Amino acid sequence: MITLPPGTKIPNHIAMILDGNRRWARARGLKPWEGHYSGYDAIQKLARTSRDMGIHTFTVWAWSTENWERSKEEIDEIMNLFRKGLKESEKELHENKVHLVHLGRNDRLPKDLVNTFTRLDIETKKYAQNHVFNMAIDYGGHDEIIRAVKKIISDKVTSDKVDKRLFESYLDTASQPYPYVDLFIRTSGEQRTSGLFPWQMDYAEYYFEQEHLPDFTPKKLKEAVLDYSRRRRRFGGNDAEEHFKFDPKIVAGLELQWQHALNLRQDEKFRDLVIRYVKEHYGLSKDLAKTAGIELAKALVYRRHENWDKAKESLEGLYEIVRKTLGLALEPKIVANIEIDLWKNGVTEEKLKNLLAEKFRVSSFQAAKSAHLGWLASNSTDGNKKSLLEKFYQAIKERVA
Repeated sequence: MITLPPGTKIPNHIAMILDGNRRWARARGLKPWEGHYSGYDAIQKLARTSRDMGIHTFTVWAWSTENWERSKEEIDEIMNLFRKGLKESEKELHENKVHLVHLGRNDRLPKDLVNTFTRLDIETKKYAQNHVFNMAIDYGGHDEIIRAVKKIISDKVTSDKVDKRLFESYLDTASQPYPYVDLFIRTSGEQRTSGLFPWQMDYAEYYFEQEHLPDFTPKKLKEAVLDYSRRRRRFGGNDAEEHFKFDPKIVAGLELQWQHALNLRQDEKFRDLVIRYVKEHYGLSKDLAKTAGIELAKALVYRRHENWDKAKESLEGLYEIVRKTLGLALEPKIVANIEIDLWKNGVTEEKLKNLLAEKFRVSSFQAAKSAHLGWLASNSTDGNKKSLLEKFYQAIKERVA
């Protein structure tokens, strides 16, 4: 059972391109379809996990309009795999109240497969408000739009009647509660959509995974959802999050000063510098900066004495003030846990990237530049540390401003 932290923004619709089965198989000396069977096992687990997370619609693109160019032996094996999947899933669809929908053409698929899809679609349609599982088989994005246009013409719809709403009613996702994709995932390191949902994915968030599909586990799906949760979705409008207005040079200088005062055990000076740092960095009022700054100062002192529980408690206090004041969707306990791990076990670029992504609510990809500069600053000599720290804070500001 995969659990998500409180406050995680759950996508309503996840769409996946199932890539890498054949490469996964070849790397292990297996037949291509053996990779497809391993990919099938992975998708079964991912579909269940998505429902456990509260995701309403889960779309998998399992066969494109171009895939018919593969060998007859592979095509036959894949069609048998689809039959196996439908047979094994029928009971589970009803038990979990999932509406199964076939997306794509049905004139080239085996008749028995089309009949099974049609029957299950009709029988499970009553569950559409609970969950939807879309299987895109013999699907192509251009093909979907061409079929929609042909149906509009066939229905003799006049041009003055054609609008966004009408056009959507002719697409394969017509009448679904969440036809628009929130999170698009592609495995195997490929970084393109290949034409999936050209209409429904206009504001989707993209997540590309290096691993092949058979190795894309529920835990990796959780990582993708958490990364999605950190992203700021503006839909062409304004950013609802607070904008940071700090001066990177001032913040970097204050950090160096309080580090120096902490090392020299200049307690009062150290505390005052940390309060100024917090005020500048987060733009807090004087009173709030004092309260939050004292929490950070205590955490840093506890860190020196390796009192990790007390340090974590103080960090939570700091981030709770930041959360409430700035309206950031961060979770104080999660951020504090990541930061304590970083303090306790050493700074790595990956850990710092996770911390920044969680703290400032940006994707891991967006946090990468800041994390690299922060890691360099933490390992630098006194000569260029200030310059790297300034660049580190500038990169943060550019991302969240």
